[in-house]
Amino acid sequence: MLLKYYLDMLHYEEKPPFLKKYLQTPSLLRLKDVGYFCGMDFASKDIYPFKESISRFDHSFTVALLVYSLTHDKKATLAGLFHDIATPCFSHVIDYMNQDYEKQESTEEFTEYILKKEDYLKHCLKEDKIFLEEISNFKKYSVVDNQRPKLCADRLDGVILTGISWTQSIQKEDIHNIIQDITLFSNEYNEKEIGFQTLEVAKRVLEVSEEIDTFCHSSEDNYMMMLLAKITLYAIQKHYICYEDLYFYTEVNLFQLLKSQKDKELQNMIYEFEHKKLEEIPSTQLNVKMRKLNPLVNGKRMI
Repeated sequence: MLLKYYLDMLHYEEKPPFLKKYLQTPSLLRLKDVGYFCGMDFASKDIYPFKESISRFDHSFTVALLVYSLTHDKKATLAGLFHDIATPCFSHVIDYMNQDYEKQESTEEFTEYILKKEDYLKHCLKEDKIFLEEISNFKKYSVVDNQRPKLCADRLDGVILTGISWTQSIQKEDIHNIIQDITLFSNEYNEKEIGFQTLEVAKRVLEVSEEIDTFCHSSEDNYMMMLLAKITLYAIQKHYICYEDLYFYTEVNLFQLLKSQKDKELQNMIYEFEHKKLEEIPSTQLNVKMRKLNPLVNGKRMI
């Protein structure tokens, strides 16, 4: 399993002691049952033959480990750990439902709301003398998140995880080379930014990223993302679920709830979602965000 190898490369069993208690935060544990691939784990296997099951919890954990390995900054690490805490069921499908195709940030407004409801998290932060406001705005830490085409932990981790399971273009050697090669630089905006020490590794990451961008702009992905968005919106309009449920249900429970409704139109859509054949997909193009990268190599932009 390449995910396990990736975790080994990040020395996850030797995770910093302070991090352990935060991994038990209830809203973070919910993400173990929210997939990384926007609900497509439930979709037709003809279109999404994922190699490994990867959750939003996995992504949150590996981002935190990446940040800590590069910075040893507790606050930045926790910001990385909780950066996806507001991920709804079906993830970016909800951005599609909200017609936020380009930025895909329409659900992030719930981050602080969810964290403020966490009494367990507040207790942990108080023990460590950290204020909630110091970790809730993850965008203040450029190593966690920054604007494209710059590289950050969230973006690099996304390339690795997507390359492992969806495009299946990341191999063990790639993971080893990437983790061994990355370091922090001060970029042209005087921000801390993850970069590479060797051009060959940077080129490999860019190659995988470009392949992922192609997959995300394909007719089949556009069609299936919109289909699940249509299913979800229909369920909300029919009051089978409410919008807030997306942030507190697990995906398995939510999908089972949708499948249990005695609604022929809904069940027809779900059947199509589960059984659609690749050759049946019509040409479908949306103005989906471009996943462009221009990373630093030895402190200078690659392109």
